[in-house]
Amino acid sequence: MAANDYRAYLRNHIDMEEAPARAPHTGSTHRALIFGTLAVMALLQVASSVAILLHLTGYLRQVDLASPQQSPNEEMHSETLIGDQMNSSTKDKTKKVPSAHLPIKTPIDLLPNENGLTQIAWDGMKAENLKRMKYKDNRIIVDSPGYYYVYAKTCFRYHEIHSSEKVNISNIELGQYIYHEKHSRSEPPTVLAKSSGTPEWNIKKYNKYCMEQGRGVRLEKDDRIYVKVSNAQLLDPAVEETYFGCFKISK
Repeated sequence: MAANDYRAYLRNHIDMEEAPARAPHTGSTHRALIFGTLAVMALLQVASSVAILLHLTGYLRQVDLASPQQSPNEEMHSETLIGDQMNSSTKDKTKKVPSAHLPIKTPIDLLPNENGLTQIAWDGMKAENLKRMKYKDNRIIVDSPGYYYVYAKTCFRYHEIHSSEKVNISNIELGQYIYHEKHSRSEPPTVLAKSSGTPEWNIKKYNKYCMEQGRGVRLEKDDRIYVKVSNAQLLDPAVEETYFGCFKISK
C-alpha cells in the first residue's frame, strides 16, 4: 500500500516538472505561425503596390484575359490586311465614278467659226482620260445620269507677229463658253457657263491670258457637253493649261 502511494507521488512530481517545459514550446510554435502569416501578407501587399505603380506609370499594358494575345507579327499582318482592304475599296470606288479630263488636241485644228465662236477639239483617244463616259465630235457624252461638276480652262497667248501686216489686238475680246446639249436635241444647246475679258496686252513678244470656270449641273444619259471660244487662233497648245472635263458628284 505504501509502495503504491510512493509511485503515485513520483508520477505527479514528474508531471509537474515537465508541464512548465511543454508550455514554452507550444507558445513559440504559435508565435512562429503568426509571424510567418504576417510576413506573407506584407509581401503580398508590397507586390500589389508595385504592380499598381507599374501600371500607372505605363510599364504594364492592360491584357484581355478572355481572348488570346496576338504576337507583334500577327498584329502587323492584321493592320496590313486592313490597310490593303481599305485601299482596294477606295480604288474600286474611284474607278466606278464617271469622269472625264481631256487636254486640248495638238496640233490645234481650228474648226469653222459659228457666230465668231470656235468649238475646241480635245484629246479623247486615251482610255485613262475617260471613265464610264464617251467622247465624240468634240463632245463629252454622259453614260450615267446624275449631278455632275463640269469645268474648263483655256489659255490664250499672243506672240508678236513680225510681218508687214499689223494686227490690232488692243480691243480684242476673249471668251470661253461651256454648252449643254440634251440627248433629245429637241431644244437648242444652253450655255452652262460663260467667261470673257479684254486683256491689256503689253508691248512684248510674249503675252498670256487664261480663263477657268466650273459649275454643277444635272445631266441625263446621252447628254453632251462641249466648249467654244472666241479668237481660237490665239489658243495656247500646252495640254496642262487648256483642258476640259467633268465628274459625277451624286445621283
